[in-house]
Amino acid sequence: MFDDTICAVATPAGCGGVAVIRVSGPSAIDICSRLSGLSLDSVSPNTARYGRFLQADGQVLDDVVYTIFRAPHSYTGEDTVEVSCHGSVYIQNRVIETLTDAGCRLARRGEFTQRAFLHGKMDLSQAEAVADLIASDSEASRRLALKQLRGGISNDLKSLREQLLKISSLLELELDFSEEDVTFASREELKELASRIENRLQQLTESFRRGNAIKNGIPVAIVGETNAGKSTLLNLLLHEEKAIVSDVHGTTRDSIEDCIDIEGIKFRFIDTAGLRDTSDTVEQLGIERTYQKIEQAAIVLWVIDDTQICDHIETMASRILPRCEGKQLLLVFNKRDRISAEEAAVIDNLFSHISAERLHISAKLHDNTDRLEQMLLSLAGVEQSSNDDIIITNLRHYEALSAALTAIRRVQKGLSENLSGDLVAIDLHDVLNHIGEVTGSITTDEILGNIFSHFCIGK
Repeated sequence: MFDDTICAVATPAGCGGVAVIRVSGPSAIDICSRLSGLSLDSVSPNTARYGRFLQADGQVLDDVVYTIFRAPHSYTGEDTVEVSCHGSVYIQNRVIETLTDAGCRLARRGEFTQRAFLHGKMDLSQAEAVADLIASDSEASRRLALKQLRGGISNDLKSLREQLLKISSLLELELDFSEEDVTFASREELKELASRIENRLQQLTESFRRGNAIKNGIPVAIVGETNAGKSTLLNLLLHEEKAIVSDVHGTTRDSIEDCIDIEGIKFRFIDTAGLRDTSDTVEQLGIERTYQKIEQAAIVLWVIDDTQICDHIETMASRILPRCEGKQLLLVFNKRDRISAEEAAVIDNLFSHISAERLHISAKLHDNTDRLEQMLLSLAGVEQSSNDDIIITNLRHYEALSAALTAIRRVQKGLSENLSGDLVAIDLHDVLNHIGEVTGSITTDEILGNIFSHFCIGK
């Protein structure tokens, strides 16, 4: 399939103890044999051989280890050699220069994984999972990427595809015998099967919002009046002094963001400028940005000072609540250490008309903040996920499956209206094509180029 041999550094850029240079293609073993002075062609596959790496003039550049993989039992499906050298940046560069002089070509971004896909080692959704696994920065995102790499989504879509082909084949068979007016399948049975497929496609598309949040971090906006304790709460959640804390009103004039991991889930917290009436131009810009962050958030923490329940709380509610539609809202009453239990009950009653979870804490004394973390996990909806759930995290997959969902609904409509089999078959083929876009059974060079361009060099 490929007549050239590629090479690239597979380990992170920079100096380290060891670097790995990957060489893949029909001449990989031959080129490395010439540069090592060893007969690597006779080495058993999946084994390592200690040797030297020679420069073009025959001088020894480094002592290295060659690991040999033979087609088709390699990552790319081609003959592959991984050269483990010392991690000097100079040595890495010289190894690459020598390999390219010897006949290799420098690999493009994601080209090793692209070759694995084109050699049938994995489908396209699994190839994309490789990049997701490399980029994972929480236990949940790692788990989702690994599940996809192992074929979780692929197997699910394979089952849907088989069911669709069953419908399609029965309709096509009817077309072949249309003159005899033969029916091979009950329309009711076909509608029931199409309904099951629609339900599954809807479940997958609806999982994208949760999957995307887990993959990229769940955005949490911390909002409220000035001096309610928003910055203190941010510092507490992040376990560091990220934001300036002061009794002076309007200290925070811009949004401050950082991420933490809570029980394997990444949350992206955003401390915002306090909401109040002000004539300060800079502070007004910060308040406007606060409203933008509320719109972008999945969870909103409205921090309220327990000791300063003001008369204009309804004004605050009118500024915050309309922007929280479709989001998870948590009322965080701060400074509980400075009020009595009776006063806390009165405060709760004042906010009884607002439909939201609520919690009294003391950010300063770290009181009840462990409960806050558990409530954040609950609001994120992660407890609804099980190890068997298939969750969509990729925008391309979401768009393809959304198009498939629209098409299967057209199929159901056609069956309900007793349209002819040839018309229903057109929509069925659309469903199959959109599902095929996810796994790569239906794809274009442009799509492939776009996907693998986001990989790192060496993978």
